[in-house]
Amino acid sequence: MQTLPPLRALQVFEAVGRCGGVTEAARRLGISAGAVSQQMKLLEDTLGVHLMQKDGKRLRLTAAGARYHESCAVAFESLRVAHAEIERTKNARNLSLSALPSLLSKWLAARVIAWQQQHPELSVYLDGTHTEPSPEGYEIDFRVSYGDRVADVNNAVELFRDCVVPVCSPHLVRADAPLATPADILAYPLIAVDWLPKFASPPSWRDWFRAIGVEEADIARVNDSRQVHSLSSVAIQAAIDGHGFVLAQSSMVCDDLAAGRLVMPFAQGLALPWPYFLTWRPNTFDKAHCRSFHRWLLTQAKEQQRLNDQLLRVIGGTGEPVDM
Repeated sequence: MQTLPPLRALQVFEAVGRCGGVTEAARRLGISAGAVSQQMKLLEDTLGVHLMQKDGKRLRLTAAGARYHESCAVAFESLRVAHAEIERTKNARNLSLSALPSLLSKWLAARVIAWQQQHPELSVYLDGTHTEPSPEGYEIDFRVSYGDRVADVNNAVELFRDCVVPVCSPHLVRADAPLATPADILAYPLIAVDWLPKFASPPSWRDWFRAIGVEEADIARVNDSRQVHSLSSVAIQAAIDGHGFVLAQSSMVCDDLAAGRLVMPFAQGLALPWPYFLTWRPNTFDKAHCRSFHRWLLTQAKEQQRLNDQLLRVIGGTGEPVDM
């Protein structure tokens, strides 16, 4: 069985490649430049290949060194993550929450921070990712996900079913040409969201126009070359920046509407095909603060569902502009 090079030499090499030179690597590691050079020589002698070469007054990675460093960097990053995970699990006053990135940034994070302010003794870790936590991975207390990917999970509860609504910057709509009907939105750039292949995409502009009774002849004017974003949060920011109307999830724009960054000229929502779910580890409720967080989050979700239901009931109504 082949043995690995000395771990310390690998650590120094990873730092040299990451920092771009011996001097900075020595400073980061808290050792002398001479010690760094010694470890680099030891590694090269062990491998039988040159990893660094002179480039003027500086040293840079050789082609072989660059390839080797890429693998070393991945390995050391995994070690750093594993160490951080262990440190988090050692603290019984931690709460770890994983959620889809856009929902986390546009709805969940601000609310969790407000909850944490009521529990200042707790450390809260928020992880925005599309990847579902592995049962064999580090401990994530709660996960907020979407769609049928949690259909077979035992520890799960539905949070709310979102809906999409048309919103834009308050500066986008011309004062001399106010919107009288939903069809008037067609005169503006349309920003779309497409989640494929990760999830079934939310309702499209064509879906929304049809649901509220816009004539097919008018719907045909929808421009298929409009802006399309894979992240809802990015699409919403484009609307805030004045680049057009976005058909956005109600939960993700409620704070921007309240702050006046967006306006909703027609409060008419169309439901997403799947709800959001909350899942948790079997031992999560062993911690009292996790039980408290669970109750609190379900209350937040119930309120969001109430707001969404109001928007969904308007479909098929008068279609009059709403002052939000």
